[in-house]
Amino acid sequence: MSASDGDARYPGEPWSRGVRRREDGVVEVAGVDLHGLAAQVGTPVYVLDEADFRTRARAYRTAFETAFRAVGSDVDVYYAGKALLTVAVARWAREEGLRVDTASGGELAVALRAGVPGAEIGLHGNNKSDAEIDRALEVGVGRIIVDSLVEVERVAAAARARGVVAPVMVRVTTGVHAGGHEYISTAHEDQKFGLSIVSPRSGADSPAMTALLEVVRRPELHLLGIHSHIGSQILDPTGFEVAARAVLELRADLAARTGVLVDEVDVGGGYGIAYLPGEVALDPERVAKDVAAAVDAVSARLGTPLPRFSIEPGRAIVGPAGLTLYTVGTVKPVTLEDGRVRTYVSVDGGMSDNIRPALYGAQYHAEVVGRSSAAEPVLARVVGKHCESGDIVVHEVMLPGDVRAGDLLAVAATGAYGRSMASNYNLLTRPPVVAVADGAARVLVRRETEDDLLALDQG
Repeated sequence: MSASDGDARYPGEPWSRGVRRREDGVVEVAGVDLHGLAAQVGTPVYVLDEADFRTRARAYRTAFETAFRAVGSDVDVYYAGKALLTVAVARWAREEGLRVDTASGGELAVALRAGVPGAEIGLHGNNKSDAEIDRALEVGVGRIIVDSLVEVERVAAAARARGVVAPVMVRVTTGVHAGGHEYISTAHEDQKFGLSIVSPRSGADSPAMTALLEVVRRPELHLLGIHSHIGSQILDPTGFEVAARAVLELRADLAARTGVLVDEVDVGGGYGIAYLPGEVALDPERVAKDVAAAVDAVSARLGTPLPRFSIEPGRAIVGPAGLTLYTVGTVKPVTLEDGRVRTYVSVDGGMSDNIRPALYGAQYHAEVVGRSSAAEPVLARVVGKHCESGDIVVHEVMLPGDVRAGDLLAVAATGAYGRSMASNYNLLTRPPVVAVADGAARVLVRRETEDDLLALDQG
């Protein structure tokens, strides 16, 4: 870990702000000794820096509120439940002034258990069940983001049966797509999310306009606004500006045809973070100012007042706040075809606690955190214990040449999508989530046990 930010003990990105390395080489997070934490709760374990989470949440809320207030508009910031959602995390988000975006009935249940009011929750999903829609209406979610023409009818029928009016946003695809991998770029046409704003060659209305008109004509539905999302792990804000223009033009077109000028526009998010040393995360103030200036200029050109906006920073809040702590097992040098030697460092977890390297080829950074070492670094690959050759945790990293069984290894920036995408592959139990703050640790989600696995098996 190299020094930065004027503190010789703080390594800088991609680690959370609470990370410090002591003179003996042991790393602390928020004053909690990782060596002692591993002895207490075992490994693997997801470690979440509460103060770092809160600081990032506050930074995004403040930056966007300030930027949009300057152009005469208001903004809501939604925390992405899919990144990591526990009862405590949902509470932290709300206490920092964020709303919560959910993508399933389970995520909705956790947000409600945390005390988040229905009005401050959004429900996403391209294939919501009838039960999920009904539950959303029952608890009064602030918005249901409809994703297809079929869903317009289903939400309307559910609202009619309850005798309520459902607040809906229509998710549109703008043709602007961005992100670190094809699977997380969500605004191109050939994918499952949203409705295209592009009209067919026949000259008929675009799928997006068709859905908007359908919502407007249904008394069971209130068209709250238009939603767009262009991808994830985005490090260039230009795409947001282009997408926002397209959505505001669609809003103006709808108003010209129906007299309905929707109150809200969601310009998505998916802001990128640093996963490797030397990478630079997207700056909240920069992207907030750029997007606010862009929407202000477009609205002035169209002659329409600015709507209320909402944004979804995604992993940018929780991703850097987390790390995963492992214990090293087998260490095996392998000679490559070009003569180089790569040291395979096996840990006691793997693709069951972080599927992203196998699924997306995602890159992560790891360091030995339980001791100091003067050994020359060697080229290493951190791998898991699963029965898969693709079970890679860190594709390539320099580790001390004396790395050995029993060492503690931390992988940075795993707060987002580690636990939420975890599985029981090979019947490994999922790790706990432990929050650290002010020198104390507390378990947010306990470690699964073999009894938990067997309790589901009906024999």
